[in-house]
Amino acid sequence: MLNVNQERFRGHAARMSELVPYGAFLILLGLLNLMPYRLRVQLGSWVFARVIAPRAGYRSRVQENLTLIYPDMAEKDCTRIGAATLRNIGRMVIELLSPKGLQKKALAAPVSGPGWDAMLEARQNNRPVILVSGHFGNYDVIRAGTIARGFRVGGIYRALNNPYFNRYYLRNISTIGTPLFERGRRGLGEMVRFLRQGGTVAMLIDQHMSKGEPLAFMGQTALTALSAAEMALKYNALLVPCYGIRRADGLCFDAVFEEPVPHTTAVEMTQKLNDSLQARIEDNIDQWFWIHRRWKGGS
Repeated sequence: MLNVNQERFRGHAARMSELVPYGAFLILLGLLNLMPYRLRVQLGSWVFARVIAPRAGYRSRVQENLTLIYPDMAEKDCTRIGAATLRNIGRMVIELLSPKGLQKKALAAPVSGPGWDAMLEARQNNRPVILVSGHFGNYDVIRAGTIARGFRVGGIYRALNNPYFNRYYLRNISTIGTPLFERGRRGLGEMVRFLRQGGTVAMLIDQHMSKGEPLAFMGQTALTALSAAEMALKYNALLVPCYGIRRADGLCFDAVFEEPVPHTTAVEMTQKLNDSLQARIEDNIDQWFWIHRRWKGGS
């Protein structure tokens, strides 16, 4: 009997440990939602950079990554770029939690690049399209804007550990568009069926993958998933690097669709995707998520 009660207590304590931070989050978000979209995004940027990031260890991680890639960078520049990076991430978090406001910004974002015309042609021919981006600017600007312009776009998401946060997160990103595929075997099967029907899938490739291919990225070796290129080859899908690049005002974006990656080998194609993202980071260094442990396991 004691063991049963102990298990019940542990279960109750576990639920409370998940529910309490979620309740605090809802209170904070409720206060933010009383503000106009512009002020909400600006305040979210400040709170993340000044309050959340230092406590979560993100500030030091950004500095470590910048030092790894730019060992000769002056300390003051490293600090400045790190602060701007955290502000950008804070903006993006609030934008993802404000899907209606983000949809308006995505639809207003000018579309450019040869990849867009290639996508329009692919849609006419019912050819699958794989959009590939990174944690840069606001990547959901691409998905939201492409859906708003008539494409059927599916997205991949990683379920959050806290079930309360996960349900809220999924509900918000579903507002922008569906279908959404949870990372894993089942989600992969659903995504493949959607792709084979001529759908468009949006993917991110810039996180460490323990079983990934060791490829070059920002002058270091980064284990990188080949899945986007492998699916493009298997299903004759157009593979398009694309970016939602934040403008200087911090609120508006440009949607850029680069030249589709030619079909060669999965390794060569994925390296081109890495090279594309690297070029974007070098142009807008503070728009990439330097908080990731991108190079662990690399040389």
